[in-house]
Amino acid sequence: MKKLSREDLFSLEEYATKRSDYRASVLEHKKNRKVALGEHATLYFEDSMTIQYQIQEMLRIEKIFEADGINEELDAYNPLIPDGKNLKATFMIEYADVAERQRVLETLGGIEDKVWIQVEGFDKVYAIADEDMERNRDEKTSAVHFMRFEFSDEMIAGLKSGKSLSMGIDYEGFMQNVSTVNSEIQQALLKDFD
Repeated sequence: MKKLSREDLFSLEEYATKRSDYRASVLEHKKNRKVALGEHATLYFEDSMTIQYQIQEMLRIEKIFEADGINEELDAYNPLIPDGKNLKATFMIEYADVAERQRVLETLGGIEDKVWIQVEGFDKVYAIADEDMERNRDEKTSAVHFMRFEFSDEMIAGLKSGKSLSMGIDYEGFMQNVSTVNSEIQQALLKDFD
């Protein structure tokens, strides 16, 4: 999957006219790129379309139109696009009540290193989390983490030949397991390996 360049982006004026339809198509696209890991944790899988949307929204909100500013956004977001050997996701711990969320986060230090994806017949692939960030992982965690899951050629071949995909969290007190990811989601994620 190719990284985005300035040529891939809409100008602020063009985006303003296309935003409603573009947003609707991105939201439809995202439906098959989300896996709930229990009631309060979700993996949102990124690709060039989801990242372009994030960049376009940032440029719009911040009113960025100069080349340097656009390049800064591209540099910040392009690493979240899969490169053909991995899946990349935003992991969110979600509680509607802010106080409850804060209380739970204080008990989940290091949970980001316990999130996994498994191709049927292979070992679990654990997340490489928050590569570009300094985080204190001892006692508490953040509600949002950026993750990369690296796959071997054999795992990718297995997925392409129909092996199932499962996901979960191996964290004491917060164990989760999605035994088989639904087929629409698996087919959407397979495209990240092209």
